[in-house]
Amino acid sequence: MNPAPPTVVLVRPKLPANLGSVARCAKNFGVREIRLVEPACAPDEEAERLASGADDLLANLRRYRTLPRAVEDLDLVVATSSLRGRGERRPLLLSELPGFLAEAGETARVGFVFGPERSGLTEEERSHASATLRLPTEAGFPTMNLSHAVAAALAVACAFRAGRPAPGEEEALAPAREVEGAIQHWDRALEAIGFYDTGHRERSLRDWRRIVAGRPLSAREAAILRGVANRVLVSLNRKAKEES
Repeated sequence: MNPAPPTVVLVRPKLPANLGSVARCAKNFGVREIRLVEPACAPDEEAERLASGADDLLANLRRYRTLPRAVEDLDLVVATSSLRGRGERRPLLLSELPGFLAEAGETARVGFVFGPERSGLTEEERSHASATLRLPTEAGFPTMNLSHAVAAALAVACAFRAGRPAPGEEEALAPAREVEGAIQHWDRALEAIGFYDTGHRERSLRDWRRIVAGRPLSAREAAILRGVANRVLVSLNRKAKEES
């Protein structure tokens, strides 16, 4: 089952242009719904222009009288704030966000709540969140443009969703014996082409092992490595026979 897309909640946004910009970046990250907490501005021609392809999100904005009503059907509510050291409820760094969402499970319905442009969310509004996400802005200039804040949060939140293979499509990792087999195959190929003529074979082989085995290899990748080494050996043997 694919992870549920997040929901964006804008509390008392004042600038119609921001609605369009938020709609566009929200659609970039698979968001299907934007909710507004009153009093909120209405889209205008500038908002429609800035939405640029996200007209469906802009046309289907859902409005709520209060923040609790806007998030009552969500499993996790993440408030955003630039405040530091204020005893926020489960404060999160941006780097911690993917892990936090992964703990909740792929089917969890998550909402990201953003405050109005000038003041941000109030303490009372943040108290309705499951966690408070602090964007790592400069202390002397902490306030971000609304759509930029939405983009930053969604980009990191969706990192654990993006590019994940469908169930059953994950590539199997190569067992250690296959990785070592690929290294040994290349050891023979490197010797055959005179790579070790400098007299530092053991050190060079350690370096090669570090390059190859320094990250997880899929079974397919290990097979490709062995295949290339084998072609080197076959080509050298063929050339030697032709010259003899």
